[in-house]
Amino acid sequence: MYYRKTTEAILKELETGKAGLSSEEAKKRLQKYGKNTLPKKKPKSVFKIFFSEFKDPMVILLLVAIAASFFAGEIIDGIAIIFIVLVDIIMGTYQENKANHTAEALASLVKAKTKVLRNGEVVSIDAEDLTLGDLVVLESGDKIPADLRLIESHNLTVDESILTGESVHVAKNPAIIEKDSAQITEQTNTLFSGTTVTTGRAKAIVIKIGLDTEIGKIADTLNKTEDEKSPLTLRVEKLSKQISLLVLGVAIIITILLAVKGTDTHTIFLSVIALAVSAMPEGLPLALTMALTIASNKMAKENVIVRKLKSAESLGSCTVIASDKTGTLTVNEQTAKKILLPNGDSYDISGTGFDFNGKVTGGNLKLAAEIATLGVINNKAVVTEEKTVGDSIDVAFKVLGKKLNADIKNLKTLETIPYESENKFSAVFYEENGKTYCTVKGSLEVVKSFCKNINLISAGTESKILEKQNEKLAKDGYRVIALARGAVEKKKNYTVSDIKKLTFMGLVGFIDPIREEAKSSIAECKTAGIKVLMITGDHPLTAFSIAKDLKLAKNYDEVATGNEVDAAFKKGEESFDKFIKKKLIFARVTPHQKLEIVESLKRQGEFVAVTGDGVNDAPALKTANIGIAMGSGTDIARETADMIIIDDNFRSIVAGIKEGRVAYANIRKIILFLISCGLAEVTFFCFAIAVDLPMPLVAIQLLWINVVTDGIQDFALSFEKAEPGILKEKPRNPKESIFNKALIKEIAVSGAIIGALVFGTWVFLLNVLKLDVGIARGYIMALMVFIQNIHVFTCRSEHRSAFKVPISSNWLIAWGVIVSIILQIIVMEVPFLAQFLQTAPIPFTDLAILFGLAILPLIAMEIYKKVAFTPKNKEEI
Repeated sequence: MYYRKTTEAILKELETGKAGLSSEEAKKRLQKYGKNTLPKKKPKSVFKIFFSEFKDPMVILLLVAIAASFFAGEIIDGIAIIFIVLVDIIMGTYQENKANHTAEALASLVKAKTKVLRNGEVVSIDAEDLTLGDLVVLESGDKIPADLRLIESHNLTVDESILTGESVHVAKNPAIIEKDSAQITEQTNTLFSGTTVTTGRAKAIVIKIGLDTEIGKIADTLNKTEDEKSPLTLRVEKLSKQISLLVLGVAIIITILLAVKGTDTHTIFLSVIALAVSAMPEGLPLALTMALTIASNKMAKENVIVRKLKSAESLGSCTVIASDKTGTLTVNEQTAKKILLPNGDSYDISGTGFDFNGKVTGGNLKLAAEIATLGVINNKAVVTEEKTVGDSIDVAFKVLGKKLNADIKNLKTLETIPYESENKFSAVFYEENGKTYCTVKGSLEVVKSFCKNINLISAGTESKILEKQNEKLAKDGYRVIALARGAVEKKKNYTVSDIKKLTFMGLVGFIDPIREEAKSSIAECKTAGIKVLMITGDHPLTAFSIAKDLKLAKNYDEVATGNEVDAAFKKGEESFDKFIKKKLIFARVTPHQKLEIVESLKRQGEFVAVTGDGVNDAPALKTANIGIAMGSGTDIARETADMIIIDDNFRSIVAGIKEGRVAYANIRKIILFLISCGLAEVTFFCFAIAVDLPMPLVAIQLLWINVVTDGIQDFALSFEKAEPGILKEKPRNPKESIFNKALIKEIAVSGAIIGALVFGTWVFLLNVLKLDVGIARGYIMALMVFIQNIHVFTCRSEHRSAFKVPISSNWLIAWGVIVSIILQIIVMEVPFLAQFLQTAPIPFTDLAILFGLAILPLIAMEIYKKVAFTPKNKEEI
């Protein structure tokens, strides 16, 4: 616990002098302790991604079908399925590899540098070459390269938001901390790797590097946390099992039926292969990949980078978004929003963050400008349109000065007393128009102690008005800064003792403002049935104030602090889960507590998305069902997340949720189309065997229909637009099967209707028209192509009429129908293709009759939708 030790004791323990390490000693320590780096996840190679695609359950199912086809001597069928599998795997590999490269491109390509004392001289080295005992020299704007213990400092403040989540910059000094177990936020003499110096200068000694740093511990936790399966992965796994069992069950029944009839073994095997081909949705893996690829591409246009293809649908399934506050719901830029004068006059300030655009409204603007000018005089920040450097409050005062045209060109600064955390104020002595003044800014209590008078109020009548104003601003979540000014005697040097008899001028309230789009985005999430939580390291009052502005919470009872989370956790899981369920805002929480909150939500059956940008968010991003990192966030956060929001815009998440739901809806439409057609094929196949008729279609014909006709239309269905009200539906249970009650009914009805129609036509062709089996199969093949090309219009919506879904929203469907029918005519008319597919030309009048028959299932399904999907039972969908 270095924070409890004196600097002399630390220098002695780490065997370091005030001149720093020698180059030779630094080299030895580097070899002994290793580089100051964190272990990075090795990016997946293209080959590793390619072979991982073979683990997909649907692909495994198709591999079995390939083996069976070759075993039965159906070489062409086997080659055709191999082609389908390879196209699917190559597309999936390309998309995931592309997403990984996009994510990697967001990382900084420049190596971090740091200044150290070596051999008594200040030199610049790579941060990774730092070692224990090095003396680091820091100034405003520097990124802290390791965990350091301060030796000396001057006006030092640090932005620790990436580690703690707190937006307020922390004042640091070398003073010893006597506490036995101080939290990170209490270690004011220690600097942590990854945080940034906002003001001042310092010299500090390296006490921890690499994995031993606070960031390193978080990185280590991430490496030990297992990845979550996406909802689609779980659903596809379940779907694959269901299809496998279905194929196996029907195959056993057909085998028994044919064996009882005395059919030879080879014929039985060929029949079972044909049946498997008909029941197996060969195009499904490719269709799923296409639907997800389209969704991920649409998300990219909305500034959402999907790192794993199946995560594209996951966001649409989330039931809870646990969001970081700083930088996600707020802009992470302190902004002056209120000015209060002692006489009760108040001013409202518009504008957000460090943007100069904004107005001040209220009473006498001259008085407001006077307050702003004092804040600009007593200031170390550098603020231009190109760059912003300095303490966030100083920067905010500079921005306020710009809004009120504060002019300090004619002022001459004489002496500065910098801000120190123990003093809680800063002061500037300056000269204006030949007179000498002092201005002070800081906490109300300290600034008031320097004052004799209160501006705009008669002596003795203040009646604690300032305390009431301060309390009101604090309760509303503002950080309050008091300002005072007064004339002083002119002299050569000034000290704190010269600050007296000042006039109290007023209070300024600052807040890290909410993102303008966050409020409407949260409202959309609520409409979509998604619960939004805020998890932050900030003060509970500040967090609650932000939550109220966002309409995220109404009562303070919905806020929980880190200490309350710990107390509830000690009571056991059941009690802890009940506690978490009642809360919407979690303030002053540590990374470990954030993890426990996410785990609790998952135990309650929620599918949790966690957003964040800091190192402190990374463990929760990893543990969550889906982690969403901000593009401007830390490397660790981006590498851990499933997807990255490039523009840091909470609204992009809502757009991502919509596209995720569209992807899932389109996947269901594709499954409805493919499985209902497959069921129809199994139906007429089984009916034919049951009545001792030949198979209506052979394996190669079934494969043509399933791959070419189905393949074109399931591809087109991937491009369907969002249906009305998609963001008003409740999120689906991630454990729910794709085959829910409504989908099973619709598949069964449409499959039975098509199957019965085709079987009836097959009986008519053979028993009434007495057609040759080969010619009759050509008719059935053409009929199935027509039916499927019309049936695709039914599948464009599970519950809406096909005539209410405009063709203009997806012209690919129309083009798919045209291409598919043209291809079918070509294979019938070109002799070698007709021979290959065992078909023959069909007269135009007969084709017209077959097309007329193909319309019947569409009419039947329109009646079914009208009856089945009334307002009451639409919830089944």
